[in-house]
Amino acid sequence: MLARLAPIRNWIFDLDNTLYPASARLFDKIDERMGLFVAGLLGVDRAEAHRIQKSYFHAHGTTLAGLMVEHDVDPHEFLNFVHDIEMDVLAHNAPLAAAIARLPGRRIVFTNGDAPYAARVLARLGLAEAFDGMHDVHAMGLVPKPHPAAYQGLLESFAIDPRTSLFAEDMARNLKPAKDLGMTTLWVDNGSEQGPDAARDHIDFVTSDITRWLHDILEDA
Repeated sequence: MLARLAPIRNWIFDLDNTLYPASARLFDKIDERMGLFVAGLLGVDRAEAHRIQKSYFHAHGTTLAGLMVEHDVDPHEFLNFVHDIEMDVLAHNAPLAAAIARLPGRRIVFTNGDAPYAARVLARLGLAEAFDGMHDVHAMGLVPKPHPAAYQGLLESFAIDPRTSLFAEDMARNLKPAKDLGMTTLWVDNGSEQGPDAARDHIDFVTSDITRWLHDILEDA
């Protein structure tokens, strides 16, 4: 294990565009479904729906959070609609499964998606048995990353000491609350969507390939 990471005993991973590459474009399918939902809800065209969707994403953390605040949308209805997608763009990642299995301590998924969707993604990647727990948007009380309450709830639910924890995430802005709590942070910089003017000074490690990074740190003396 890389010496700097030897104290880590809680390995926390985002799901979308983190445990699979953004180049798979799975989240593009969800993004399209979100636009369809907004267009149907508000009776606007697709261009305006896209503008509203992204404004809610940047202002509230997720499109869903914005829709709940602004339009009292039922989160179950929204999540069922946007996650109704095929996952044929994902494939088993045996090297990633092997690397995660070698990590000392607990492995946890921390996602703004819901557990049924996350379970489908993990199964498709061959990671169904790789994790010890999951903290999804319902466990967050529907208050998503990057809201600090989401992270505090994660710590409480799993009795996590942030000083012995690493959080890996593709959204740079979602790493700041983790760093503020004392976690080590890993930014998976793979070209997925970022907030405007996202800071970078709270990032400890950067990779474009989570599988390669894990193998590298496990092989380092």
